[in-house]
Amino acid sequence: MTHNNMGWNFDNSYVRLPERFFENAEPTKVSSPKTVLFNKQLAEDLGLHANELQTAEGTAILAGNTLPEGAQPIAQAYAGHQFGNFTMLGDGRAVMLGEQITPDGERKDIQLKGSGRTPFSRGGDGRATLGPMLREYIISEAMHALRIPTNRSLAVVTTGDSVRREVELPGAVLTRVADSHLRIGTFEYAARWGSEEELRELADYAINRHYPDIEDNPDRYLTFFREVVKRQAELIAEWQLVGFIHGVMNTDNMTVSGETIDYGPCAFMDVYDPATVFSSIDVQGRYAYQNQPGIGQWNLARFAEALLPLLHERQEHAIDQAKEILGEYKDFYDDYWLAGMRKKLGLHNREEQDSVLIQDLLDIMEESDADFTNTFRALTLSEPEKTPMHGEEAFTDWFQRWQERLSRQEKSRDEVFQLMKRSNPNVIPRNHRVEEALEAAVQNGDFSVTERLIEVLSAPYAYTKDQEPYIKLPEPTNRPYQTYCGT
Repeated sequence: MTHNNMGWNFDNSYVRLPERFFENAEPTKVSSPKTVLFNKQLAEDLGLHANELQTAEGTAILAGNTLPEGAQPIAQAYAGHQFGNFTMLGDGRAVMLGEQITPDGERKDIQLKGSGRTPFSRGGDGRATLGPMLREYIISEAMHALRIPTNRSLAVVTTGDSVRREVELPGAVLTRVADSHLRIGTFEYAARWGSEEELRELADYAINRHYPDIEDNPDRYLTFFREVVKRQAELIAEWQLVGFIHGVMNTDNMTVSGETIDYGPCAFMDVYDPATVFSSIDVQGRYAYQNQPGIGQWNLARFAEALLPLLHERQEHAIDQAKEILGEYKDFYDDYWLAGMRKKLGLHNREEQDSVLIQDLLDIMEESDADFTNTFRALTLSEPEKTPMHGEEAFTDWFQRWQERLSRQEKSRDEVFQLMKRSNPNVIPRNHRVEEALEAAVQNGDFSVTERLIEVLSAPYAYTKDQEPYIKLPEPTNRPYQTYCGT
């Protein structure tokens, strides 16, 4: 254990749950750790002393070579539906050090990812390679800057050890920070292998941690389910509004807090195509962009099944109640998505025909192979001529209807512009830019490209000059862009 001159302030509530939900697991030591990315602002928000954490002693903690004071390292148990098939899982290459209580009184999980084998590793080595850890850092921090609920990244440390995949690759450990790592799959695990009492304890724990307002509600488990349904609907709507494709929406990657978690084969869409899939393992397109809202509902149905014993003592009654709430998901999602799309088009009020106006634009974008982000950027900046749709009759007609729609609301041009600017990012983590950053780091040990990218992505709504090189699209290619899980 280290001396606590670093600001650690652990209060580990998860380990007070029944032992079924975790296994003790110490991180495996690495040979020569070196911090290559460090999130100073996040460290300070957590109440940690950034300068101390960047010393050799701090690096040893971020690598898993020493434990901070108050840590109780564990691997969490959970199950999950992976591509539709149910399986037992658990943290196979992640160790949770504990829960940091921030100066604001918030509780945050501190987890090391890629820190070696745990009792849940099955055949794996529990290690992670540098590329996927940098990708998670870049994209999770970009998502945070886009104001989308997400786990955060505190640091990436290279280990000095190589990891064997198809080839030898440099090893790395990511320090991940989250409101919690409670997943739909945690509840599936409790329902399948735990007692009803243990399931109840888990649900009470999740309510206390994430939905304390409903603790005294006599129907609290039903209300809990409804709150999670709402948060997932809102989260997935926010993904769709920026063209984010998660890539592996398995139930073990969906949190009950409503945070985005697990940045494996995720990516942002360039050309607007609802059928876009990036993940190399998603051969059927189960997790394509257009399928994300529906998969959200499918995952929530698995959550409902796990909660049934708590909803009502008569199962058929519990099923009816759960179905009714699950049926509200689509309305929640549509409301969040439509509200977000109105903002993207500068609409401050509602009109009945807005959804038609929005869908017509998306159809024209798809037809013209228009870039998703840059189309809304061009509309924000009143530069429709910068889209491939410019000059096409359908777009000219649409643009006219949109201008008429804007004129029917009592808002100035500037108010419209400000709303659009706040709602349409100028920059996103373009896939070719992310790849360029990872390549420089992994091949040449050059982290400056990654640091510059993170800096540009930290203010996506700023519309500054220095962001302009990052707006450009990749060179045309016949090969579709693919991402890999990195496990």
